[in-house]
Amino acid sequence: MLSAEKLIILDRDGVINHDSDAYIKSLNEWVPYPSSIAAIGRLSHAGFTVVVATNQSGIARGYYDEATLQSMHDRLLALVEKEGGHITHIAYCPHGPDDKCSCRKPLPGMLYQIQQRLGLTSLTGSWMVGDSLRDLQAGEAVGCRSVLVRTGKGTKTEAKGEGLEKAHTFDDLAHFVDWLITTKQ
Repeated sequence: MLSAEKLIILDRDGVINHDSDAYIKSLNEWVPYPSSIAAIGRLSHAGFTVVVATNQSGIARGYYDEATLQSMHDRLLALVEKEGGHITHIAYCPHGPDDKCSCRKPLPGMLYQIQQRLGLTSLTGSWMVGDSLRDLQAGEAVGCRSVLVRTGKGTKTEAKGEGLEKAHTFDDLAHFVDWLITTKQ
């Protein structure tokens, strides 16, 4: 049975792959951080369950469609599997910031979807890893422990300094995974 303490929720853009202010609109623009792919593999080997929660407002804005997003996620899953890892579920919010949905981070709706999908009674004690304050706010709203990575928008988020009181900060996903596996064994 899965325990929340063994659940790692990852933001996608800026944590797993390079981010862009112009959005990641195609498979060619989706460029993973090799160290993040390897880190997900190590998490799986260490007995953690990995899921992804990602805002994808580019769909609502008409920059790309759900088939294009699925091609990016298919590539992600294949790369992680090559590393011996597994991503259990990828949740995404296709809505724009003005759509008044409950799933767009910083709101926790997407995380509740993950909780329900995995059959957990609570997400308290799981880990939310992101590069923006809204990632951490969504996780903290459901009891996740917060991790800010400096990749993507993380360095800018860290420089602002607000809302990071509870967050552990690491250079990238690989450094967090090194720390987690070392301290939690």
